[in-house]
Amino acid sequence: MADDRAASAALMEEFSEDAAHIHAMAQRLCAARTKGELGEVLAEEAQKYTLFELQVIGGRMYAEVEKLPSPYRERIRPYFSEQLFGAYHRLLALQRAGEFRRMQAPVADPETFAGFCRMLPAGCFSWNDQSERNPHFRNPRNRLFYYLMAAFTMFVLDEPGHPVGMPFPGGFTVEKRADGYYCLIRDREKEIVYSICNFCPAKQTEENRI
Repeated sequence: MADDRAASAALMEEFSEDAAHIHAMAQRLCAARTKGELGEVLAEEAQKYTLFELQVIGGRMYAEVEKLPSPYRERIRPYFSEQLFGAYHRLLALQRAGEFRRMQAPVADPETFAGFCRMLPAGCFSWNDQSERNPHFRNPRNRLFYYLMAAFTMFVLDEPGHPVGMPFPGGFTVEKRADGYYCLIRDREKEIVYSICNFCPAKQTEENRI
């Protein structure tokens, strides 16, 4: 844990400008009161990512999935792509169609949303990337993109942070039922402070509670 904190501190010092920007972005997100306001802020930030940056994010995602055993990695790869880039395209499509201007409903569960915003700055620097060979993979903006897409999915669309149908080890999947969304391993993430699962609207089923 101490090594992780030291690595995070070093990364924040190395990317001090990004750290300041990410902190300010988290405050802007937290100030949003309606889903439409939040969507506009998220879309504005998402549009700042260059094609090269998006390619780097996709490359890192591919590299991480490649570390998983087959055939699980083949099953889960399209869900990771949907989680990041599917959400990205949905976000920009809604913004360009002017849909956010018509979204006046308040952000659901303001307390959970505020907790997400408080977590976000430190979460962007929580990865120990010191051994990463590709310098582009070590940029905290990659992690910020991940959290921006999660914020859109969970707090604008009220959908799970991980796409419906996404498989997890042990045969569990994210499910959509008549009374809402369920993630059968949701409670396993409680000990991981920076996990989006702690803020996800999906419910944990009693029969699979850890």
